[in-house]
Amino acid sequence: MNTIPDPAGTQAATSPAATSKDGAADPATTIRRVSGTELLTTANPLWAYAFSSSPVPDEQVERQRAELESGEADDSRVNLVAFGGDEAEAVVAGISMRHNVRGTVFPMVGISGVATHPKARRRGHVRTLLTQMHEEMRDSGHVLSTLYPFRQSFYERFGYVGFPKPRSIRLEARGLERMLRVEVPGEVSVHRIGEVFDDYYALLETLLRERHGFSIFTRAGTVEVAKENKHWIVLARHEGEVVGALLYRTNGFGNELQGRQLLTRGPIGRTLLLQWLARHHDQYSSFTFELPPDERPDLWYVDLAYDDETKVSGPNHSAPMGRVLSVPGLAGIATGAARATVEVVDDPFVAGTWTLDGRGGTLEVTPGSAGGNGSGGTARLTSHGLAALVYGVIDPAELTLQGYGTVDAETAQALRTIFPPAAPYLFSGF
Repeated sequence: MNTIPDPAGTQAATSPAATSKDGAADPATTIRRVSGTELLTTANPLWAYAFSSSPVPDEQVERQRAELESGEADDSRVNLVAFGGDEAEAVVAGISMRHNVRGTVFPMVGISGVATHPKARRRGHVRTLLTQMHEEMRDSGHVLSTLYPFRQSFYERFGYVGFPKPRSIRLEARGLERMLRVEVPGEVSVHRIGEVFDDYYALLETLLRERHGFSIFTRAGTVEVAKENKHWIVLARHEGEVVGALLYRTNGFGNELQGRQLLTRGPIGRTLLLQWLARHHDQYSSFTFELPPDERPDLWYVDLAYDDETKVSGPNHSAPMGRVLSVPGLAGIATGAARATVEVVDDPFVAGTWTLDGRGGTLEVTPGSAGGNGSGGTARLTSHGLAALVYGVIDPAELTLQGYGTVDAETAQALRTIFPPAAPYLFSGF
């Protein structure tokens, strides 16, 4: 899915020492956008040094040059580079994406490829680059931002709050054949992904509209999986509509069938996909795939045997994070019927006093405090606290314990009604 092929390179990561103690950038630093073949001598070497094997062989550089010169590069990316004189010292990439928050799809920027050369660390480059990226993307209409951190506390400084990690499951083959006895309306078909990419991307579009936290790249940013054509895909259909999909590869008789995300729109799609896996129960020892964080495989069927192999550990197994870039931009999301006033502090993008009114079923945002809000007072929140409420990942009563704000009991109940608990599933890796 990502245009950067190295899995380690999909992490939004940098050294713990990437920011100076006072947060100030070197006065000699210049920041500008970089694209095209200039990436070969600026951003790409930094990414290679930070995330993959380096130095990069000359023939690989030439392949990258050919791709860039062909105009096939994904134009949804913004690359900001910090220069010390003429030398590139740090880089941040922003990927323009779409992202569902409580049923409404917003423009979102995915932060990726954050890297600083070791000799240029502790000069405030990352703070400067991220602040400029956030500002530019907010001003171009991006309401939210997400990333995969090398360490959550580092990006907490920039207003990000943690999401639940998607579940990594190893489903054992034994007992799975019982799924074949279930009568399910629908059918499955199996293809190389390059043959049915349009159907796959259409399913992603549908899930984007239906699932909280879901995100997808542009079509150009997604199609690489079809060009590589390295995966099988099984599509589940019900009444002619795609209701589930699983990309996978096989690893030899008696080994595992290695899947990516098990994508379903409900129990019919999930059961059809499980039946497809069940047809391989004498061929493979186990089946691995990713599930949304709120999925409950232990309730799929009796005698199911699986291991939850979800790992949360920096820098390569981080749970995602997200933040809000514009409070007025959130207007229209589905809410509960209550109203509250919040004061957001210590953030260059969302600071201020805001009245959040969900009494009509969708969020209305008004700058300032509205009288008679029925919340008992004004909650004082950090930007992380605001993001935690919007995404539904932390209860208002816990904000003080996390250091994300102070909320009295009555206002906490109002905020809990406006923003019920939810489990965002970011899906896209970058």
